[in-house]
Amino acid sequence: MEIEIKIPVEHERNIFGSFDAHMKKIEKSLNVTIVARDSEIKLIGTEENVTCAKGVLDELLALSERGNTITEQNVDYTLSYALEGRHSDLLQIDSDIICHTIQGKPVKPKTAGQKQYIDLIREKMIVFGIGPAGTGKTYLAMAMAIDAFKKDEVSKIILTRPAIEAGEKLGFLPGDLQSKVDPYLRPLYDALYQIMGAESYLRNSEKGLIEVAPLAYMRGRTLDNSYIILDEAQNTTPAQMKMFLTRIGFGSKVIVTGDLTQKDLPVGTQSGLEHSLEVLRSVEDIGFAYMTNQDVVRHPLVQKIVKAYDEYDEKMERRKKVNEAKKNEGIKKRRR
Repeated sequence: MEIEIKIPVEHERNIFGSFDAHMKKIEKSLNVTIVARDSEIKLIGTEENVTCAKGVLDELLALSERGNTITEQNVDYTLSYALEGRHSDLLQIDSDIICHTIQGKPVKPKTAGQKQYIDLIREKMIVFGIGPAGTGKTYLAMAMAIDAFKKDEVSKIILTRPAIEAGEKLGFLPGDLQSKVDPYLRPLYDALYQIMGAESYLRNSEKGLIEVAPLAYMRGRTLDNSYIILDEAQNTTPAQMKMFLTRIGFGSKVIVTGDLTQKDLPVGTQSGLEHSLEVLRSVEDIGFAYMTNQDVVRHPLVQKIVKAYDEYDEKMERRKKVNEAKKNEGIKKRRR
């Protein structure tokens, strides 16, 4: 089957990608041939594949017409839906702008999982964002907090994370207390600077309106009319998580983010995030957003790495169950 579609010249480079990388990916994934002549694109292949390819290109064109730079992540996301026989909701997701960075770049969800996460934050008082690295859990939470702060919906932003070493012993760190904890909080500062700007952050920080601190500093406080984000929550203990969640005062909103596959706690220690998901599952006004490798918005290779680790873990779990079954069968035979 052959069909022709028109892509305006001003959008060709954006949709085709560098060295036609996006077109090559669509050709390979959907088993179609794409021939471009001027602003006309000819799609050649089976009826089903050509229809899928047309849907992908139409969606990418609509994104481009809205002023978006088409990334490899956009192409991969749209293709993943097409291969499942579903229509991507990328255009609806793209229209949900949270705020703008200091450079004027819009901050918005890029996947269905991120959109669900943002919607839950708007609806619920406490939201848990759980997912692998690169799914935008912290960045989007930060954007929502800064937007609420600018609109005077809250009077303070509090960002915290447990100061725990990622499998390394760093030993003695020079400097005062702030200098010692700053390296652990650097990802939070990076997001603040990008969305709010360094000057605005420092000005509000000096007034005590924005606070970035280790989780241990939260004990004994009551946090009213605040936007509170707990990052890297998988590295909390159940006692720390309970302590944190009981700090919440009136008019506050809490976002807890974490990745259960990247725990840095000592072996045998239960994660406070894992424990809280079991304990709080049925509590109203608490939302749970689960993101997958399909929601990864970093370099496409990150998505492949996350997927490879997930598949390996599943394989090891299946092997473990088989070995346990064989062991139990052997015990039963010996008893006979």
